[in-house]
Amino acid sequence: MAPEDRRAALIAATIPLLHEHGLDVSTKQIAQAAGVAEGTIFGVFPDKRSLLTAAMMQAFDPAPTIDAVSAIGPDQDLRGRLAAATTLIMKRFARNARLMAAVRHAHHANDPAGIVRMNRAREQLLAALTELIEPDAALLRRSPAEVARLVLLFCGANSYGPFADRRFDGDELVSLLLDGLLVQPDHSHGGV
Repeated sequence: MAPEDRRAALIAATIPLLHEHGLDVSTKQIAQAAGVAEGTIFGVFPDKRSLLTAAMMQAFDPAPTIDAVSAIGPDQDLRGRLAAATTLIMKRFARNARLMAAVRHAHHANDPAGIVRMNRAREQLLAALTELIEPDAALLRRSPAEVARLVLLFCGANSYGPFADRRFDGDELVSLLLDGLLVQPDHSHGGV
């Protein structure tokens, strides 16, 4: 197997283990998952940290989510587009929640470049979401960029917040954002 293929296989085997064990995953576990001898890891990566960094970069790669958000059809109204995008983003956040906590506390404290990569990924996701919202800018009291930031804030709080006993789905989050919390009066019967 070529070194780049072996590298890719080790990264692919490491990502699910990072989700399960966080940064405490061992090279023995990685080697078993990849079906290789433990020494094989160090033939491709100089140390465990470099393998974990490469795996985290791939796990946090925003490209699949950005591509999926960008593929949401313009045939839907703003509410439908935002609900679809919110659902995609929350799946991404939920998938990486445990890993994100581990990375913030242990890994990135010693990896300033990792912080830069994470910030860049967030900005790319924000740009894709802003672009999705822009066609309906005239309907909004805030700019598309501000609405996109609120959507990400809602998604993050829903995925990482302290109130994990109740999660909202994409439709509910978008409704809270667009409609607020007040019951809408029924004007069809002459109400106020």
